Amino acid sequence: MKFGLFDHVDRNDRPLARQFDERLQFAAAADEAGFYCLQVAEHHGTPLNMVPNPGIYLGAVARATSRIRLGALVFLLPLYSPLRLIEEIAMLDQLSHGRLDVGVGRGVSPFELNFHKVNHDQSRDIFLDAYACIVNGLTHDELNHSGPFFTYTKVPMELKPLQKPYPPIWYPSSAEFGARWAGEHGLHFGTLGGVETAKKCVDAFRDAYAKRGAPAHPKPEFPGGIIVGVNRQVVVADTDADARKIAAPAHEQHHDKIMWLLRRNVTSINYTHNIVAGFDAAVKAGAAIVGTPETVRAEIERQVRALGINYMNCAMFFGNMSLENAMRSQQLFAKEVMPKLATL
Repeated sequence: MKFGLFDHVDRNDRPLARQFDERLQFAAAADEAGFYCLQVAEHHGTPLNMVPNPGIYLGAVARATSRIRLGALVFLLPLYSPLRLIEEIAMLDQLSHGRLDVGVGRGVSPFELNFHKVNHDQSRDIFLDAYACIVNGLTHDELNHSGPFFTYTKVPMELKPLQKPYPPIWYPSSAEFGARWAGEHGLHFGTLGGVETAKKCVDAFRDAYAKRGAPAHPKPEFPGGIIVGVNRQVVVADTDADARKIAAPAHEQHHDKIMWLLRRNVTSINYTHNIVAGFDAAVKAGAAIVGTPETVRAEIERQVRALGINYMNCAMFFGNMSLENAMRSQQLFAKEVMPKLATL
């Protein structure tokens, strides 16, 4: 069992430059503490995410750390020129000395896609074309691709990633259809939502993956070479009461940002249906894990057995949480939770 960090880098009450400095300090501490990977989201036009170009941010993280893996979860492929993203992936992998993991997705928010003049109904087809193009470009000396949305002819691939044949690719999904697609393609997988919701996606992934039988890009540090994970908000403190006092307002502030675009617009697409609203409900459902090291350990053990996962992506810095509280939570988790669960 391994643990990583996930961060929306949602806007807080400090100046943005200070917020970035705090996040880099948090990342450097996580690097020293032995967390496996740090992954950030990509969102646009919303206080939920202050790193809409995750590549720029990850370039800074790469230079502030030396061991922890890093990546976007996810790059929204319909919003990119595949050629530019191929080159960005190669640059980030070289800057990080081969520590890049690449998460890919089509984007769940119709508003964010529309900001970029991308039709939500077409986004899956655009994603599939872009994905095929990017893998092609990362594995050839010359990019030749002819698809419904992207066409390239004899483009020299002078920038190469350090990892061969290319950095490991993740596909996260909170829908069973997406989970099956990830399994069919042998990609590393993550999901979210309460335990009940997450289990349906993990089971769908495992069923599809079993038919494939092998990962597209094996990670030898994981059993069978494949990551199967879940995202959780995690807050650790010296007492359960202290942890709840820190986590509850931060959770509510973060959830408000998740709903921010939806409340400003009208749509029939409920892309937040797997997000558990309300702090107490999130704890009960298992989407938030909050308490002393002992409390947190017990809940993680329960979820690992219930879900059959080998990875947990922990959101430990969100809302208006202070750097001090986030760092203390990370330290307690790294010293008193992570080592005792490594053999799960």
